[in-house]
Amino acid sequence: MTARIDLNSDLGEGYGAWTMGDDEAMLGIVSSANVACGFHAGDPKSILATLREAAARGVAIGAHVSYPDRVGFGRRPMDVTAAELTADVIYQIGALQGLCRAAGTRVSYVKPHGALYNTIASDARQGAAVIEAIREIDPALILMGLAGAPILTQASEAGLATVAEAFGDRAYTPQGTLVSRREPGAVLHDPEAVARRMLRLATEGTIEAIDGSSLKLHADSICVHGDSAGAVAMASGIRDILVENGVEILSFTERRA
Repeated sequence: MTARIDLNSDLGEGYGAWTMGDDEAMLGIVSSANVACGFHAGDPKSILATLREAAARGVAIGAHVSYPDRVGFGRRPMDVTAAELTADVIYQIGALQGLCRAAGTRVSYVKPHGALYNTIASDARQGAAVIEAIREIDPALILMGLAGAPILTQASEAGLATVAEAFGDRAYTPQGTLVSRREPGAVLHDPEAVARRMLRLATEGTIEAIDGSSLKLHADSICVHGDSAGAVAMASGIRDILVENGVEILSFTERRA
């Protein structure tokens, strides 16, 4: 049986005259795009341009929802009420759905961004608020979350389809969590090393933790952050090594269709 995996990246994060990453180049590499919804980054014009390019290339779209935190790029934890968080997530998905209709595509899944992603990985209260938002606006949407994290079980038990994600350019603790960006070695920069690392993950279900130990990890999708230095080269290297070794790059949304 042919191994299959999805490649995704965080896109649509430019704002006005400020450009973040190279969306056009990344959309020629990835099979799924997590598109900003305006709360941590992105403006309507740049988001729409990214969606149109994704639609032209047949790339699946996910709503990259966030805490309302432009200054901190959505990477600062926030202690918000469940009602606020549910409303914020509904608002963001709804905005992206409207832009998707204009671009001739649709939102297929939801991937929380930054601090929200990391918080709900294990915070059941905020996780429930995000799950409730998805159930209220479109229960057919898939929730993308950190591979091995409790949020995936919580969402599945609430009736949502889920997809487990691993990070090509991030270091892992032996416990399977991401090493904090405040710690040295948290972000990986060597494209060749990252590519080999992701090949092992896709074919063996194993990844090396920051202490050198081997970590078993099942993932349906691999993320390369669009704002990382050398992101395009890194994503291209991952795709090339996977294809060369017989791994099919295919969005998880197509596999479920």
